[in-house]
Amino acid sequence: MKQFTGFQHGVNLGGWLSQCDYSEERCRNFIRPEDFAIIKAWGVDHVRVPVDYDLLEAGADGAEPRGFGYLRLAADCCRSNGLHMVLDLHKTPGFSFDPDEGEGGFFESEAFQTRFYRIWEELARRFARDADIMAFELLNEVTEREFMPAWNRIWQECVRRIRVFAPTVPILVGGYWHNSAQSVKDIAPPPDEYIIYNFHCYEPLIFTHQGAHWMPTMDPNFRLPVTASLEEMEQASRAMLGERTTLLDGWPQGTKLSPAYFEAFVASAVEAAEARGVALYCGEYGVIDLVPPEQALEWYRVFSRAFDKLGIGRAAWTYRQMDFGLSDPRMDGVRPALLKLL
Repeated sequence: MKQFTGFQHGVNLGGWLSQCDYSEERCRNFIRPEDFAIIKAWGVDHVRVPVDYDLLEAGADGAEPRGFGYLRLAADCCRSNGLHMVLDLHKTPGFSFDPDEGEGGFFESEAFQTRFYRIWEELARRFARDADIMAFELLNEVTEREFMPAWNRIWQECVRRIRVFAPTVPILVGGYWHNSAQSVKDIAPPPDEYIIYNFHCYEPLIFTHQGAHWMPTMDPNFRLPVTASLEEMEQASRAMLGERTTLLDGWPQGTKLSPAYFEAFVASAVEAAEARGVALYCGEYGVIDLVPPEQALEWYRVFSRAFDKLGIGRAAWTYRQMDFGLSDPRMDGVRPALLKLL
């Protein structure tokens, strides 16, 4: 399978310019230039930088949106530290992966889509000169399958507009069900050779998100060890999430999480990418900080063995805090081993 050169092993900078209060204190201090040097020392080759439209559109006063300056800082810090960068639009007018944001109507509204195109035209104009180290991720985690026909039309039009300014910058496109691996096959064929298919992988969700306070059906006190069988994970998924999140068909009773599980989970995505000559990239993966670090490390070990074998580039969620922080003190004891798996 075609590989995404320069974007094989990365880490997210979640919570800096997205999923935050957008205050000056947050934007100035949550991620600082020295953090890029630390990340480079971790041995990774890129960072993924989520940013919300709130920081990229002018307010009523018409002042320069602050987000562009912070993205320029990120790009310059990446260049000076020998890192690549994924610029990820995490929220656009009318759509967010998080329903609590109160965004809606993007896939039906021409006005919202026009704003989306304008944001990307401006990003392309400003960062075209960084095409040697940068990739553009058009939108984070489309949620519903019903949005896919509209999304295929929207992203192809957006690519056309970006290419006016940045003809060779890699562009990442994901599918529905929060960038699920299963949706990759339904992404439209690439219009040029610089399109990358993108998905996220937090499987089994019942393990990686156990006790997650933001999931309304999740018991915050629920815990599940990484050594649980796939049957146990499936039973817990049905009870806690109300949906199937593991692959059980054809697996012998008592089977536990393994590289083969992840290979099977992404098989349809790999097949689609290979058939269309497109590289495959996993923009998010990780384990909630409620899981003991040693068990999280085992999940990373199993996950990484599969993705290394398949040649899928990826970026772990996330560098600091946000319930998944890799640099948080609780990970100190396992971090040397963990960094070898990113």
